[in-house]
Amino acid sequence: MRLDRMLGNLPQGSRQLARHWLASGRIAVDGVRIADGCYPVTPFSRVTLDDQPIQTRQPRYFMLHKPGGYLSATSDPDHPTVMELLDDADSGQLHIAGRLDRASTGLLLLTDDGRWSRRLTEPERRVAKVYRVDTEDPIHPDTARRFAEGIYFDYEGITTRPVELQQLGPRQVRLTLFEGRYHQIKRMFGRFRNRVLSLHREQIGSLALDPDLAPGEYRPLTPAEVSALGD
Repeated sequence: MRLDRMLGNLPQGSRQLARHWLASGRIAVDGVRIADGCYPVTPFSRVTLDDQPIQTRQPRYFMLHKPGGYLSATSDPDHPTVMELLDDADSGQLHIAGRLDRASTGLLLLTDDGRWSRRLTEPERRVAKVYRVDTEDPIHPDTARRFAEGIYFDYEGITTRPVELQQLGPRQVRLTLFEGRYHQIKRMFGRFRNRVLSLHREQIGSLALDPDLAPGEYRPLTPAEVSALGD
């Protein structure tokens, strides 16, 4: 939408007032003074009159089906990042709420709402994260018990929180974690000298990856999804 039309549609506005505000330098968009009525604005633009907000930026929330080979980062000189999968209009100022390593696939959440993303990653909130894991060798019979008890990591000097394991096949399991240590799943299977071949995140909290999203595709979260994850 053009800036002058947005201003003219305000309850206190009119086309004449919009022209006056713009000509007198009283309007700013995202902190920049704008005099051009044709300047494009979106529902996510922060528009102020005399430094008082008349339209505030609405936070954005997306789920993305991360393909393998992409870094969970905003930029990188050597590898493609998940931000390159987004349209330019959607990518600005977003950050990743719960990363996946480059080889891993599945549900990734992106937002510009820092408070919301922190609620998802705070350890005390115990937000469940569900992964489907394929391993090189058959799953050791003692794996479920050891994961439920927790695995001690020497480097951090911590014991992982209990991990729920559901056997799906001889070399495939579904894991539910309530924390996110560095390469945690690979390191836990490493205690059994069993290499993780693929790691796919299916769900975070109550939100499952949309089956209609192909790898590399994304969509906005619905208000109900945002609210359910942030509660």
